Amino acid sequence: MCVRGRSYRYVGPVELKAAVRPGSGGCRISSAADLDEWITERPAAEVAEPFTFVVGTDGLFRLAPRRSEHVACAGGDMVLSAGEIGFLREAGRWAVDGVSNHSTGYCPDISSWPAVARALDGVGLGRPSGFTHEVVFRRCPGCQEHNIVREDDFVCVFCGGGLPAAWNVDPTA
Repeated sequence: MCVRGRSYRYVGPVELKAAVRPGSGGCRISSAADLDEWITERPAAEVAEPFTFVVGTDGLFRLAPRRSEHVACAGGDMVLSAGEIGFLREAGRWAVDGVSNHSTGYCPDISSWPAVARALDGVGLGRPSGFTHEVVFRRCPGCQEHNIVREDDFVCVFCGGGLPAAWNVDPTA
């Protein structure tokens, strides 16, 4: 599979990544039938909530229950995107109801949408034309804390310093 786009390494708490065990990654979803089988195994209350997802650097879509850590869903690996996703039944098939890049462990930029779109298209799911909820992440150049920018207010909530306009969460990227 040809994969394009920036990859994101895990930038969250080190103890969460240290807890990831080999083979503990999320469920690989490569077809609508895979998704149907995986969702059917979930309790109804869980299906009503968004799930944790990642798109691996292999371009494949992986799912885990909502309260799962993205780094565990990714098996500790780098990703092309990560966030939360919800589904609904539409004409007897599952379709994406809502999708965000909300992952405080990977802090992917909103520009990671094309990787999500390619992965969902590969599964054969109906999807929106972009993230239905975009989360803007920035790292403060002053105190180095990760921030979620709200209402275009590019000011660090920790120290009051200015945040850059461009994504900068991972200094090694």
